Amino acid sequence: MNNFSKLFLSVQAALLATGSMAYAAEATQDDQNDGKLERIMVTAQKRVQNAQEVPLAISALKSSELENLGAAGNDLRFMASRIPSLNIESSFGRTFPRFYIRGMGNTDFDLNSSQPVSLVVDDVVQENAILKGYPIFDMERVEVLRGPQGSLFGRNTTAGIIKLDTKKPTQEFSAYAKASYGTFNTTNIEGAVGGGLTDTVSARLSVLDQQRDDWVDNKAPGFEKKDQLEGYHDKAARLQVLWEPNSDFSALVNLHYRDLDGTPRVNHANAMQVGGNDLVDGFDRDTVYQNAASRAEQTVTTKGGSAKLEYNFGDYTLTSITAYEKAEAYSRADVDGGYTSATPGISVVGFNSESADGLPKHHQLTQELRIATNELGRLDWQAGVFYFDEELNIDSYDFDSNGAQDGFAYQKQDTKAWAVFGSLDFDVTDEFKVTAGIRYSHDKKDFEAQRLVSPIGGGATDVLYANPSDGQISWDLSGVYTLTPDVNLYGRVAQGFRAPSIQGRLLFGDEVTVADSETMTSAELGIKSDILDNRGRVNFDVYYYQLDNQQLTAVGGGTNYNRLINADKSVGYGAEMDSQFAVTRNFMVTAGVSYNHTEIQDDQLAVGVCGSGCTVTDPIDANGNAIIDGNPLPQAPKWTVNMTANYTYPLADGELFASTDWAYRSSVNFFLYESKEFESRYLLEGGLRAGYRWTAGNTDYEVAAYGRNITNTTRVTGAIDFNNLTGFVNDPRVVGVELKASFF
Repeated sequence: MNNFSKLFLSVQAALLATGSMAYAAEATQDDQNDGKLERIMVTAQKRVQNAQEVPLAISALKSSELENLGAAGNDLRFMASRIPSLNIESSFGRTFPRFYIRGMGNTDFDLNSSQPVSLVVDDVVQENAILKGYPIFDMERVEVLRGPQGSLFGRNTTAGIIKLDTKKPTQEFSAYAKASYGTFNTTNIEGAVGGGLTDTVSARLSVLDQQRDDWVDNKAPGFEKKDQLEGYHDKAARLQVLWEPNSDFSALVNLHYRDLDGTPRVNHANAMQVGGNDLVDGFDRDTVYQNAASRAEQTVTTKGGSAKLEYNFGDYTLTSITAYEKAEAYSRADVDGGYTSATPGISVVGFNSESADGLPKHHQLTQELRIATNELGRLDWQAGVFYFDEELNIDSYDFDSNGAQDGFAYQKQDTKAWAVFGSLDFDVTDEFKVTAGIRYSHDKKDFEAQRLVSPIGGGATDVLYANPSDGQISWDLSGVYTLTPDVNLYGRVAQGFRAPSIQGRLLFGDEVTVADSETMTSAELGIKSDILDNRGRVNFDVYYYQLDNQQLTAVGGGTNYNRLINADKSVGYGAEMDSQFAVTRNFMVTAGVSYNHTEIQDDQLAVGVCGSGCTVTDPIDANGNAIIDGNPLPQAPKWTVNMTANYTYPLADGELFASTDWAYRSSVNFFLYESKEFESRYLLEGGLRAGYRWTAGNTDYEVAAYGRNITNTTRVTGAIDFNNLTGFVNDPRVVGVELKASFF
């Protein structure tokens, strides 16, 4: 082992031992830089900047990393734990991802739920949960911004931002086509073609088609069927046209579409052992015992478009982004995950629960207008206005044991929000730079809901209304100090604001609950460094935050009735480290670690507990509710660890390549209260991809074999707490082969 390898291994071991965290961003090398790391350029502050000079915690994934992680046609959840302090889960499956950064997120499964982590795709916020599930393909990069981002991105970003940027049109011709086949007849076909149409117009068309056969058998007595659940057919397309009539003006139009037809997430009744968090003996991921599986369905259609206009007039650039999004969805499932019977047995439940939720009407209109200076010198600034208008209708259905509808309720909500914002960068000295931002946001909701038919004999309700509104200031102040040309120190304090939320799922309840605004104040200190003659990169930060009036979702035990509540205060602190090393020209590794401590601090707050079967470990008050003071936030692992290794070997006219990636998260609670059963064990998943790539003429070819969750680890990742320890598990092992051709 050479001295460089020894030094790398000792540095890496020391960083991991101290709980640091690695910067999981792609770097490339070529013959000229002899394996040195490439700069990572990001747009976290709505300007193109070197990530090492931006004073906040950022992680990025580039296109090749996304291809490795999504090789099996996985949805957005494949990024969970692949970036420090990031968790993603869903009880809906491919349509409704729920994001958590530094432990903050929202476990609510209602189609009207808000999240403190915002998803921004090509500069457009995707507010509704259904919009957040659009598949990832033909991407330039993904950026994860940790901590409040209220100054530049507005309300509902108290935890952070996930920012997706697709590949844009250029005048140069480029195209690719990729096809793969794997376990469960999983097929993934995608491609893109782009280039100049005229001297001033360029375009790029990107398409995706993903399919998987049903692979879960139903063995409930009287309802037996092989391969009944977990299949899907997901299609998406995106067309972008860029007009650049001169060097000062550009207009980018983006049109996109998605159509998903499949089945929802599969629930397994009696999945967890009583008194512990292990799966029951004999648990089989490939088998369910459900009386309503034949009626399970999930359909999603989204469509939208945006126009980004930029005009450069010397020292300033004016940017306008107008966007429209529309979604329709319907999802019906056997929620209890079992069947009723007079004879005890596997997956027998106390009562049937089959329900559906639909989004028959939804639209979102956004408009942003901002002006920014063009690197004038010591002082640069940007300022703008923002407008948001969303209208949605939600229908909720319940069905009896024969599948006949016996319950119906609806929700309607109109949301209007606006904001004004500004930020500035000031070079105090050549070594010290200060950034400050401020934003005023106002949010108003007009909501109504009504239950027309009750599944439990409660009758119809009157039309119930809620009209919360609030306006608050978000701000941030940060500084970055250049200690050496390769080392930057930074500090940041910021405050974010999450607008009031409404919960009106009335099938099993008689009230509309409103959560007041939450505010978050956060502070972090960090170091960003390029080391080992630019063959290594290590970024490390520590942070502390306090959430005042935090919005939480409580599930009401036996009736599964969701309620919104506010906790007096929650706190979190931790440390994060990103690292990346070019061990040789042909061997690159990345590693990341995060530690997150979260704690609810409200000695008066109590919530309902599981309907039956679980062992609650929290104190119980006189009303039978669990006192959750001191509990961690749900779905908030204390530890996440990730690593990747990529190796290439020149052979003939091409090269062999192999890559592996691994992600670990420690145990998490599923709900606000703590119980022995509803705490997931740790989850460790790994992937492999290996093959050969070569060039012939004007075409690059690549053939590879891949595997996801190669150890076929099975873990409960979420639960239904009102009926018979019902839970759902992670995706199984999928292996396959793929072929890609890139044209230039």
